[in-house]
Amino acid sequence: MVIFGASGDLTARKILPALAHLAERGVLDQGFSLIGVARTPWSDSEFRQQVARATPDGGDRWRAIVAEARYVSGDYGEDRTYRRLAELLEESDESRSTAGNRLFYLATIPGLFGRIAGALSDHGCARSDVEGSFSRIVIEKPFGRDLASAQELDREIHRAFNEDQIYRIDHYMGKETVQNVLALRFANAIFEPVWNRQYIEEVQVTVAENIGVEHRGGFYEHAGALRDMIQNHVMQVLALTLMESPTSTDADRVRDEKVKLLQAIAIPTPDEAVDRSVRGQYGPGVIDSQPVVGYREEEDVAPDSQTETFLALRLKVENWRWAGVPIFVRTGKRLPVRMTEVALTFKPVPFLLFNERTSRDLRQNVLVLRIQPEEGISLEFGAKVPGEKFHLRSVEMDFSYAKEFAGSRAAGGYERLIHDAMVGDATLFIRSDEVEQAWRIVDPYLTAWSEPGGALSFYPAGSWGPHMADLLIERSGGEWRNHDPAT
Repeated sequence: MVIFGASGDLTARKILPALAHLAERGVLDQGFSLIGVARTPWSDSEFRQQVARATPDGGDRWRAIVAEARYVSGDYGEDRTYRRLAELLEESDESRSTAGNRLFYLATIPGLFGRIAGALSDHGCARSDVEGSFSRIVIEKPFGRDLASAQELDREIHRAFNEDQIYRIDHYMGKETVQNVLALRFANAIFEPVWNRQYIEEVQVTVAENIGVEHRGGFYEHAGALRDMIQNHVMQVLALTLMESPTSTDADRVRDEKVKLLQAIAIPTPDEAVDRSVRGQYGPGVIDSQPVVGYREEEDVAPDSQTETFLALRLKVENWRWAGVPIFVRTGKRLPVRMTEVALTFKPVPFLLFNERTSRDLRQNVLVLRIQPEEGISLEFGAKVPGEKFHLRSVEMDFSYAKEFAGSRAAGGYERLIHDAMVGDATLFIRSDEVEQAWRIVDPYLTAWSEPGGALSFYPAGSWGPHMADLLIERSGGEWRNHDPAT
């Protein structure tokens, strides 16, 4: 495995700990070899020290791998970097019996993806004359900044790698609840018959963060909530939640259905995009009883920034299953809690037997898929309160991964996805047509916001976003599922 950007934050925080866990589970055999590539002028020994520092809990198996790790110091655009890498790959094939199998992980800035992929091909690093061997490339998001740049990047990558060699990673797809959407829908007879417009009144997807941009102000200024969250995480979760049943769990059959769902999402005109969206930016406020600065006061952020840190959209899915069901999505930074969930609200019963007094605490049935921080599934339904009086209220039936599988250690998102890339299972990775279709959906919003009328609405940190977002959902007779930070 070759990690480009080996001296970076992503490698230290996510990739190396995931590899250490895989090693301790016995997934990485004795021949597994690790090579880091970065501009930082380290020696092999210094790289090994950095790896050990990033994985202090690594056991004997991982330490054995780290002891043999190699490092290439050089610029990503220089030939000598790739010549040296090619030499190390050949050495690994001979001394570690890696048999020409190579997994390249691009943990660099997106602007380098195409250049690195092309150089790997030009210098023979991504090719092997060993029959049955493989070369695969893992690419982090964001995959482009809009539809045109995504298509250009796709062309660059495909000049060096075939589509079946490309693994576009989204760590949300490695979360247990996201994967469990397939099991919930297609392994249980009680859910699939009501998973449609006949029974479901509304779908809400919320991705809330209570942190700000931290030390990523420079990056976020060029991304914003739409590029950072909606185009990738949210669209992937929506596709799994709303798609039709695939004919098998084969990677392409699953991804075929995700693409069909994305193709069914109505693409708005610029005027419709303005009407169906609310952009927000957080100002000063209070989080966890502590005062925090506004976005424009964050490091590397322009004092007159027009970048959105909050976004709410109303989407329409134009197919037989979901026609007429409003789909609301929102994401934001500096909201009261960290929480990601999908909530499906069912239609009210056609005739309620009980009078208003006895049923005043009764709400519509809601099925909630909690993706983070506490992964699980809950179903809200009506029940009678114990006692002589006939009084109804809504109660919750809750499934928690942490409680139900207390003795099992769930693999982290990166751990699961890196292993899938190693064994060639592309089910949870994003195909090129998925990327393009997601950009087609969100591109009109970028166009609309560049014109008058795409102004920002401001909200204080610690709130649930701008008031305009409430009006967006209230027009359909609904309200956001806001959670109390204390609970």
